[in-house]
Amino acid sequence: MAGALAGKVALVTGAGRNIGRAIALTLARDGATVVVNGRADAAAIEAVAAEIRAGGGRALAHLADVSQEAAVAAMAEEIAGSLGGLDILVCNAGLRRQTPFLEMGLAEWREILSVALDGAFLLARAFAPQMVARGGGAIVALSGISTHLGTPDRAHVSASKSGLEGLMRALAVELGPLGIRANCVAPGAVDTLRGASAGAMPQSLAREEGIPLRRKATVQEIADVVRLLVGREGGYVTGQTVHVNGGAFLT
Repeated sequence: MAGALAGKVALVTGAGRNIGRAIALTLARDGATVVVNGRADAAAIEAVAAEIRAGGGRALAHLADVSQEAAVAAMAEEIAGSLGGLDILVCNAGLRRQTPFLEMGLAEWREILSVALDGAFLLARAFAPQMVARGGGAIVALSGISTHLGTPDRAHVSASKSGLEGLMRALAVELGPLGIRANCVAPGAVDTLRGASAGAMPQSLAREEGIPLRRKATVQEIADVVRLLVGREGGYVTGQTVHVNGGAFLT
């Protein structure tokens, strides 16, 4: 898989299925060595890594809970030791719950924020020094349309994604002089397999008649935008939230 990302090392969190899997496969297709991360399903991330290797690429699977500081530190140490460090970080891991705000407990609130927002903080802090040592890098975090539209029963999810967008803007300014770019991609409705804990897609997002393009996105369409942002093509883009939603939300 020789390509524009040859020689680059990428970590994609939450990469066992759906958007994360598509991102991992896309980066590998263009030559990156990909670390496929997941929190609990070892078989899923091993399958994605095996799929990359079967296509001629390089990949390894690493099970780690990105909300845990020690787990992130251990993953950073392994990547530095076995692959020489990281160039591309894709913060895709996140939890989705649907709970009415007045029924939401603090423990659930913290659990949701711990993966998407705390995880991105821990990952960026652990891997930015490796990027600096390798001459720069790119960070992309996955946000979402519901943060911008406002969606019932997802206050914690919306807060975590809003925090991600603020974090990426801050990192773009602070780490830009060190050669590191940081951006968010905010998908709209995407045709994915949703876990049981995520519940059904909110009706405000699921109605295709409310999308000017009259369909949901494919996971590949999201992955392609991430690919653009981490490569040379996106070399002058930083601190942005790129909306990929078929026109359902206009900035």
